[in-house]
Amino acid sequence: MTPEEQLSRGLAALGVDLPPPPQKQLLAYAALLGKWNKVYNLTALRDEAQVISHHLLDSLAVLPHLGTVRRLADIGSGGGLPGIPLAIARPELLVALVESNQKKSAFEQQAKIELGLGNVTVHSERAEAWMPEEKYDVVVSRAFSDLAEFVKLSGHLLGEGGVLLAMKGVHPYEEIAQLPAGWRVAEVIPLQVPGVEGARHLVRVVRE
Repeated sequence: MTPEEQLSRGLAALGVDLPPPPQKQLLAYAALLGKWNKVYNLTALRDEAQVISHHLLDSLAVLPHLGTVRRLADIGSGGGLPGIPLAIARPELLVALVESNQKKSAFEQQAKIELGLGNVTVHSERAEAWMPEEKYDVVVSRAFSDLAEFVKLSGHLLGEGGVLLAMKGVHPYEEIAQLPAGWRVAEVIPLQVPGVEGARHLVRVVRE
């Protein structure tokens, strides 16, 4: 199966309808990630098929659960995941990538330029120290920290009625039990990601 076929079939399985141009952008991003990864070690994955399944499709599995949000911040975004795939799929969405590692944020900046992502901003700083002028509708994290730490470090970035989205593997029962006062889990959504074995869950955390 070609990368194009794998991506197209995976998107169909997720119920994500993307025309050819953004699909080409997603594959260009995967190629750029692979190129930089040889020097900067952005991800442990080297296999192209795994990059498509475990990075692109895994990131885009969030898309059907975003709703009509306008502003999204991706905390500890590493190589731009899930923020860059979401920005490609939803060009009207304003996406902030927050990554304190200089090499990783440099890659994100290069990806923004090469892919022509005018809806992306890159912020090379720690989430807890970042104080944007305007708050965000959604703050998302992928393999960033446990839920209590996620709330502690990035809860201040949420606007009124906003939601924290934590991308997790197995259902995080223990983490949910340790959420600080003033926060609650609104929903835990099981995700089926094509080509990814094992459990995947999306946890929606809101203010009480």
